[in-house]
Formats: sequence, C-alpha cells, structure tokens
Amino acid sequence: MNTTLGTQSRTSRSKVLPVIFGFFIMGFVDLIGTVINYVKADFELSDTMANMLSLSCFFWFLVLSIPTGLLMNRIGRKNTVLLSFIFTLVGLLVPFVAYQFSFVLAAFALIGIGNTILQVALNPLVSNVVAKEKLTGSLTQGQFIKALSSWLGPNVAAWLAATTLGWKYLFPVFALVSLLAAVWLWTTHIEEETGVKKEVSSGATFALLKNSKILLFFIGILVLVGVDVGLNATLPKYLMEKFPAEVTSVSQADQLKSYYYFIVRALGAFLGGILLMKIPERKFYIVSVFLAFAGLVWLLFGQSLGGILAGVAIVALGYSNLFAIIFSLALKQVPEKANEVSSLLIVGVSGGAIALLLGVVSDAYETQWAAMAIVAAIWLYLIALIRTVNR
Repeated sequence: MNTTLGTQSRTSRSKVLPVIFGFFIMGFVDLIGTVINYVKADFELSDTMANMLSLSCFFWFLVLSIPTGLLMNRIGRKNTVLLSFIFTLVGLLVPFVAYQFSFVLAAFALIGIGNTILQVALNPLVSNVVAKEKLTGSLTQGQFIKALSSWLGPNVAAWLAATTLGWKYLFPVFALVSLLAAVWLWTTHIEEETGVKKEVSSGATFALLKNSKILLFFIGILVLVGVDVGLNATLPKYLMEKFPAEVTSVSQADQLKSYYYFIVRALGAFLGGILLMKIPERKFYIVSVFLAFAGLVWLLFGQSLGGILAGVAIVALGYSNLFAIIFSLALKQVPEKANEVSSLLIVGVSGGAIALLLGVVSDAYETQWAAMAIVAAIWLYLIALIRTVNR
C-alpha cells in the first residue's frame, strides 16, 4: 500500500482549499434551525410538528453513516464527497419548486442524506491533503468554515424575507453554491491511498465500540450535536418568549442567534485552529466544556436580553472546537481504520433528532425554558468525558 504521499501534494493549497470548502456545504444542515421557525409560522404548526423536520434530517445519520463508510472503501473519499453534494443540491431545490410541509420534510431528508455522506467522507479526506500533525488544527479550521456557513443561513433568510422575493429564495442560492463546490472538487486531483482495499462489514465497524474510548467519544458526538441542534431550534423561540417586547419576530430572533452563536463559534474555531497547533487538545477540551456549561447556566437564569445573549456567546465560544477535538482524538485511537471510525462517529450526528424531544417538552410544559434546561443537563456528560480525554 502506498501510504507515503509527497509533502508538496499533501500541503498544496490548490488541493486543501476545495476540500476545506466542503465544510461550508456541511454547514447547510444548520439551515434546519432557521427553517423550522419559518415553517412553523407559515403552516401554523406546533413545536412538536415543526421539529419533525429535525427527525426527517437527522434520522439518516443513524441509518446511513455505516453504509457510507463501506461505500467510501469502494469508491474513495473524494467520490463519496461528490455524491453528497448531489443529494444536497437536489434537496435544496425541492422546497423551492413545491413549498408544502410534506415537500419540506422530503427536502430535509435529502439534505440529511447528503450531509450524512459528507460528514463521513470529508474528515478522512482532509487527512489526504494535510500533514498528520496538522490534522486537528485543520479539522478545527473546517469547523470555522462550517460556522460561517451556519451564520449566513439565518441572515440570508432574514434579508430575503424583507424583500419581495421571500425567504424561500435561500434554497436556490445555497443550491448554486453546492453546484460550484462540486465542480471545484471534481476538477481537483487528490491522491488517496492506493492498493488492495480490505472489505469491511458494518459488524466490524460497530465492533469498534468495544474500544471503551471510541464508545465514549461516540456518545460525546451524540451529546454535542444534540446540544447544537437543540439550541438552534429552541433559542429563537426562547428569546421571543422571554423578551416579547424586544424580540418581536422570527427573523429578528434568528438574526440575534446567528450573531451571538454562529459568529462567535466561527471566531472560536478560527482561533482554535491556530491555538491547537501549539496547545495540547486535551487541555483545550477541559477549558472549552466548562466555559460552555457556564454559558448554558447563564442562559437559564439571565434576566436581561443582553445577559442572555452574552450567555449565548459564551456557549458558542466553548462549543466551537469540541467536535474537531473529539473527532481527532477518536481517529488517533485507530488511525489504520480512519474510514470506519469516521462513519461510526457520524452515526452520532443523529443526536440532532433530540430537537423533536425538545419540541414535545416545550409543548407539554408550555415554555421553552424546559427545553433549554434539558440541553444544559445533557452537557454534563461532556464534563464527565474529561476523564477519558485525559487518559
């Protein structure tokens, strides 16, 4: 097997940029936090029904991540990423062509399928274009790009909502970006490992959970994504419920979320990408989880809009590098099985379906505070994970 790639080919900017730009497309899954609130208003849905969109999207991470890893072993990482762009492109066009709740559900199913494939394949593909010692920093920089994409979604939607076009024109705009990303990567030559590819079964992939660290990191991904999607879906409604005189519309609440959550996450990921080249990821993890937990508590008990938004920013800063750190630590456990580890961890992204539970809870208690309290409670797992990270 040829595993020694030339330094020049692994670090060439012309190869790195189209791969890292894939994280921008990955950020399109966060559109769901924006779309849920617009769809709820457009079709006059309950929180439970509106949050069905999260199940439609994140269900596919549960069932397709492992098959995607097997597919990646057959057709290669780059081709798998290109396939993900096709699903994303089609999904983004569906609600623009036919805007009905059932079609929006179908659209986010396609976006979920595309994002599942992308998240499984893109992280290992990064390892084909950067040096091993720069992997964690590069994955964190990818999260910075993803956060920029996530920030753009609600802002583009709010801007379009204020025009005669309407917020739904967000879909063809992002579809065009997906098409351009696909063409850019398709025309880029990337040298992957060559030689005889060993067939790996889904059973062998799940067997990685026998490694206690892999199991605990997998649960960590479940919690991380659950918190992220839960905040995305709940925070705008929480702001409108808590400060009705100051936050009067979905678009305003969504923009506040984007400024204080996604922008700070992007800045945190950018700085983390630099600092993680020098600071051990284990120390970075400890500071990050406690910082985010402090922000979550602040969100629950803050009494002013400014205070709540400060809490949002603190959560975002703490959260910003954790996905990349956990992913990198897991890959380093069994680097010879990077494809399988990646596909297994991305099953954990199905944790985003927790938004449906949060919708049920907020409907049952008739307050968004209850949903926010659940988000804070499940974060305690990541604090408990410190012991494993330090081993």
